[in-house]
Amino acid sequence: MKRLTPFKTVLVFAAITLVILSVSRLYLSILYFERIGSFPELLGILFQGVRVDLIIASYLYLIPMLVGIWLSGKLGARLTSALIKPWLCLALVLSVFMELVTPEFILEYDIRPNRLFIDYLGYPREVFGMLWEGYKPAIFLAVFGVLVIVISARKLLSRVSTEIGSFSTMQKVCLTFIIFVVGVAAARSSLQHRPFNPAMVYYSNDNLVNSLMLNSTYSVLYAAYNTGSEEQAADLYGRMRPQEIIEAVQESAAIDNQPFLSKDIPTLRFHPASYQGAPKNIVILLQESLGARYVGSLGGEDLTPNLDALMPQGWAFNHAYATGTRSVRGIEAVFTGFSPGPSRSVVKLSKSQSGFFSLASLLKRHDYHTQFIYGGESHFDNMKSFFLGNGVDDIRDLSTFDEPRFVGSWGASDQDLYAEAHKQFVKLDKASRPFFSLVFTTSNHTPWEYPDDCPAAYSGNRQSRENAIRYADCALGEFIRKAKASDYWKDTLFLIIADHDSRVQGSDMVPIDHFRIPALILGAGVAPKVDARLVSQIDFPTTLLSLAGISDAHPMLGFDLTRAVPRSKQRAPIQYGENYSWLSADHAVVLRPKLPARVYAHDGNKLLEQLDNQQYEGEINRTKANVLWSNLAYSKGFYRNAR
Repeated sequence: MKRLTPFKTVLVFAAITLVILSVSRLYLSILYFERIGSFPELLGILFQGVRVDLIIASYLYLIPMLVGIWLSGKLGARLTSALIKPWLCLALVLSVFMELVTPEFILEYDIRPNRLFIDYLGYPREVFGMLWEGYKPAIFLAVFGVLVIVISARKLLSRVSTEIGSFSTMQKVCLTFIIFVVGVAAARSSLQHRPFNPAMVYYSNDNLVNSLMLNSTYSVLYAAYNTGSEEQAADLYGRMRPQEIIEAVQESAAIDNQPFLSKDIPTLRFHPASYQGAPKNIVILLQESLGARYVGSLGGEDLTPNLDALMPQGWAFNHAYATGTRSVRGIEAVFTGFSPGPSRSVVKLSKSQSGFFSLASLLKRHDYHTQFIYGGESHFDNMKSFFLGNGVDDIRDLSTFDEPRFVGSWGASDQDLYAEAHKQFVKLDKASRPFFSLVFTTSNHTPWEYPDDCPAAYSGNRQSRENAIRYADCALGEFIRKAKASDYWKDTLFLIIADHDSRVQGSDMVPIDHFRIPALILGAGVAPKVDARLVSQIDFPTTLLSLAGISDAHPMLGFDLTRAVPRSKQRAPIQYGENYSWLSADHAVVLRPKLPARVYAHDGNKLLEQLDNQQYEGEINRTKANVLWSNLAYSKGFYRNAR
């Protein structure tokens, strides 16, 4: 029995882990049963979940099990106390902690913790501030749960005998072989050529439902594994020859007779500006988490009266779509015009930290002053490094603001941000040199902190998303009124656009209604009109250059919306987790990891009936080429300025 002590202890901890993971999955499945739909499907989720739990248990407990075989005598007892006991305790704490934080993560992102969870770990100050302000009950629950587990684990481990008998050498070898084979088999969980991956159990169009079959420890570890690869599109969606990718991407972007100019930069073309006067200033007001569903003039909730009042005064877009669900994805689109892919945004990738094409790098060639203004700390999400390496001369963040009136978890309020922007624009206007500025807001971000000195029609719980949107809209309205009264207004183009919607969720493989965002160009002689075309965030950098009078060659694939875009060419690329959609005017192609593509009809808000793939083979091929392009262009250095 002494010789069995290590096995018994490890097996007990593994069993406790399996029970906790199953209970957590059952709780989440009951909580979201409407999304699951039926009792048989619930049973399937629970059954497949045990399979995933066995995988993570193998990862967590196989090593201490193998080590325990070779421990013996007093030295073995000391090593058990020093190594195996802490390992078991930490493994159990990790599993419990991840399950405790999962409900709040799902509430925010509509999926189990994944790569987003890993990304946020790099910014503990900002994230802890957000959690402390908005999620105190969840913090206390997680801390309490971890403490309970630690105390219980220590009590359990204190009963483990420190006297360990020894096996014979032959017994150790045999046991090692048997346990290793069993453990590896459980970890692979598949007799196929490749080991288990989530696509083997995914069955639903609903990403949340699919993720319920995992556990959060596995989900995060799998995301970390995939994050290590910056060229994963081909692994997810299948391979194409580079030249085939380039030709398909060029064809999908071509609407005029402008030739592609370089083999080294395959999408490089000369883009003549529609405006031929003196260069205009360009200001992008990037709105945090403002989906179309919150904008009254776009058929959403009546939360943005100031933006609604501005819509008839400029060039308003009724069907504009974000490329992703993160701020860095929105920055990627409007600042560089780069297409989305399953890898992280180029804002965070290593090869794009310098020499990558951006509006700022092109405009510097035209003697623009280039600037980024942000109410938080610009190092967040690697923004500072990316901007400084790609053409931005001047960064204004919280550390440079003069006595902001209100500072929350994510930085200075939008009023403070716009006050700094206005001060900068007045100064730059006097320098007789055009300027470009990207102004990025923060107030409409959980935990929804904002000052009291902006009059808006607040209602209900003050610290709510709806009230934060009202405040952000009020601050925007104040700034535009001040800008209109300034000297710089007549020479400046303003693009008001969201980075993404908030809490993107839904039962569709790609909930396209959550990617629809407001977009408005005004100022500098822009004629009022409503544009009903299907457009993407990646179209706006090209359009702004054309409106500002900048004729030049660049590699952006976005359309110049000052010109006619045939309905057959209109599209919006969307990356939603590992699903990728090419949204066309009346149908959507959806690529799924390691699974066949699907084609759906849509109404602009929802995927409708599934269509016959055979009739859309060309569309599927074009979609695949465009998502593979993002990895190809990044890895080969195809997306840069012409020399």
